[in-house]
Amino acid sequence: MSAEATNPGDPGRRRGRRIDLRRLGRAALSGSGARGRLPDAIDHVAKVHRSHHPGADLDILRRAYVLAESSHRGQTRKSGEPYITHPLAVTLILAELGAETTTLTASLLHDTVEDTEVTLDQVREQFGEEVRFLVDGVTKLEKVDYGAAAEPETFRKMLVATGNDVRVMSIKLADRLHNMRTLGVMRPEKQARIAKVTRDVLIPLAERLGVQALKTELEDLVFAILHPEEYARTRELVLAHAGRPDPLEATAGSVRAVLREAGISAEVVVRRRHFVSVHRVRMKRGRLTGSDLGRLLVLVAEDADCYAVLGELHTCFTPFISEFKDFIAAPKFNLYQSLHTAVAGEGGQAAEVLIRTHQMHRVAEAGVVALGNPYAAPEAPDAADGERADPTRPGWLSRLLEWQRATPDPDTFWSSLRDELAQDREITVFRADGGTIGLPAGSSCIDAAYVQHGDAAHACIGARVNGRLATLSTVLHDGDTLHLLMSRDASSGPAPDWLEHARTPAARIAIGGWLATHPLPDPAAPPAPPAPPKPAPRAVAPAARRPVAVVAEGAALAAASVRLAGCCTPVPPDEVTGFAVRGGAVTVHRVECPAVARMVTSGREQVTVQWRTSDGEGGGDYRVTLRAESFSRPHLLADLTEVIAAEGAAVISAAVEPPHEQRVRHTYTLQLPDAAQLPELMRAMKRVPGVYDVERAGRTVATAPL
Repeated sequence: MSAEATNPGDPGRRRGRRIDLRRLGRAALSGSGARGRLPDAIDHVAKVHRSHHPGADLDILRRAYVLAESSHRGQTRKSGEPYITHPLAVTLILAELGAETTTLTASLLHDTVEDTEVTLDQVREQFGEEVRFLVDGVTKLEKVDYGAAAEPETFRKMLVATGNDVRVMSIKLADRLHNMRTLGVMRPEKQARIAKVTRDVLIPLAERLGVQALKTELEDLVFAILHPEEYARTRELVLAHAGRPDPLEATAGSVRAVLREAGISAEVVVRRRHFVSVHRVRMKRGRLTGSDLGRLLVLVAEDADCYAVLGELHTCFTPFISEFKDFIAAPKFNLYQSLHTAVAGEGGQAAEVLIRTHQMHRVAEAGVVALGNPYAAPEAPDAADGERADPTRPGWLSRLLEWQRATPDPDTFWSSLRDELAQDREITVFRADGGTIGLPAGSSCIDAAYVQHGDAAHACIGARVNGRLATLSTVLHDGDTLHLLMSRDASSGPAPDWLEHARTPAARIAIGGWLATHPLPDPAAPPAPPAPPKPAPRAVAPAARRPVAVVAEGAALAAASVRLAGCCTPVPPDEVTGFAVRGGAVTVHRVECPAVARMVTSGREQVTVQWRTSDGEGGGDYRVTLRAESFSRPHLLADLTEVIAAEGAAVISAAVEPPHEQRVRHTYTLQLPDAAQLPELMRAMKRVPGVYDVERAGRTVATAPL
């Protein structure tokens, strides 16, 4: 893996305990220590691990170190340090985050299968299946086998493994952090390439897994490599403020006094922003004050204390209400929980405040790492309120694993993965049936349809968002209620313009796949020659509709085709009449259709038609337009469409007119398998609460295709 180098970060800024690579190298070369005694090189790791897990069994760590050290003996990094210093450093990073023993064991061994003669079978025999799986998950695929596809396919393999055990990605993130810390010996172009992959893939993954401690340092390391001038400017700004009085310290003292007087036990500290965060604030506000360089962190024992602190702050200080966010009641999708607010501090400067419990703080810093083994039985099933179990398959990861299966091409997978991870915020949409859908911010109804229904979403014809009909291109927002309308026509499929409104890779891949297998007809292709007309005694409607209208009189029209008028959508046993139209066809209307009166008044001659059933059968597909007059109320559209579906009818199009005086009109064009079902369908619709009339449409009504 990557060689050791100097840290491009600020040499005067301490990010936490750093491992002394030369000291560990000397300890590693001096031997493994006496039998049963921890080797000197791993002693520091063991002490840190015991500080988080006092009862941890250290023997397995000793055995893992002995195997790793003996396997890597003789190997050096590009810096000249013994290679064993790298897995030791990765293990220390994870130990400081509170990782459990199995993760640390795998991190010590994570390069043995890739870079030495150790096999996965040996790892299983000595350390068990769990450690073997973690080591295999972070082992790279060979370039000799995969060529240019080795990197994307390695990440695919790693993500699939993460879907089964999130600890795989924890090890990879710690591995990349140490490699980024030691990247300076690489050529500048290789530094930039590794930094870009870190920026596009691993930093978003760290954010999604809630490992903020790794994410923030990775951001600063990438910032220094890819934007050295901006990094230097930001560093100078931070150093310029370092010698000035800190307004946040004064505000922190005032907050401590207020909470002490209120009898609330709390720890109040000033939390400095990392360089990338300072840079973002500067770009957003244009100038920096002393209060912009950090935030106040208030740590308390219980959830209720968080809200007590909030109340005291908003009572004793002037709050900036627009800055208030409650991530305890509505946690972020990456486990993060805190109350955010801002109050006027020294000199009127806004001081941002984070309020959380100690457990929330551990999870905010270490994310899934802080939760230990998420697959073991919980030691304390009655965990305190607000402490959340590890989502072993977060929503974003489930979506990613779904669409990657449909993306065998490595380049498409790699670009889609970067697009997916670039979406840095997630929303929750409530389904009409009571479930929820997690989506990236900016997703449309199309994206939600493919998350909920998979490939069956090809038949989606519309949506109802927060009780109102909406187009499938409608962008959803956090907390929206969504009811998707599905066509019963198996041949339904997405339109090409769906790709313009689909944001998630899963939707885009599914739509693209369907369009590839159902190409649109080429408009430049010559039209097919018309088939010679077959002699017929009477004009007959299209064969798809077995109950047909036939011309009873008019020899001149005996061979004419017949079509049913869309304005009144006649079905048997309606009384019908016909009119000859251009092209020698006959259009059939219901007798009471307003269009009939207009054409008769204009002097158009009627053609006598009547219903006829071919082959003595009464079945067939018929379209009919119905109008439901009702009083406006929530969930009316959902109730009507549910009744329509229960009666076996398919919705072809629908329109809802704006409510007027608490009344609303719904117009549906429906497809019926049997015209005899129509009376019962109309009665069922009229039984829906709030509906006071259902009638056949006798005139053209503007519809909004769904």
